Amino acid sequence: MEIARKLKALAYPIAAAFFLSACEREQRRFREPPPAATAIESIRLSDLQPGTPTPLPPFANPYEENAYALSEGQRLFSWYNCVGCHFQGGGGIGPPLMDDRWIYGSEPQNIFATIVQGRPNGMPAFGGKIPAYQVWQLAAYVRSMSGLVPKAAAPGRNDAMSVKKPEGSAKEQAPKKTGRPP
Repeated sequence: MEIARKLKALAYPIAAAFFLSACEREQRRFREPPPAATAIESIRLSDLQPGTPTPLPPFANPYEENAYALSEGQRLFSWYNCVGCHFQGGGGIGPPLMDDRWIYGSEPQNIFATIVQGRPNGMPAFGGKIPAYQVWQLAAYVRSMSGLVPKAAAPGRNDAMSVKKPEGSAKEQAPKKTGRPP
């Protein structure tokens, strides 16, 4: 009887240690790795190249199919003051982002390179100032402005773009009586 009690006393801590070592806590990533670390190397700014022309491999930004990432890109677009030059995507000091004409290409890696490296005549280089995953979120949002991402994931129109009536004019005023029928 005493041996059985000692075996039970020994078995419980061993079983507890086994079950606790088998548990795995969920993994949380606080820093997102970029979708492709070598995407910047596959960017071609021109069709001119030495030798036989080789097409670039297709690259898809996984953030383009994620509604949360697109809304984060929309938030970052205002946060990093992209609206200061691109005027909510309609163009201003910077080129418009809602049309189908793109100077440096509309592919995700081209937009990534534009944000990171900058462009002549005005676009500053943000490389080293913005984390790579945020650049990819910005690139996804920029492409969403011209309808280049799936509509199911695209964020709704920005509040700054919608027409809002001032608080005082929201109420309908009664028509003035002029003596004539309305």
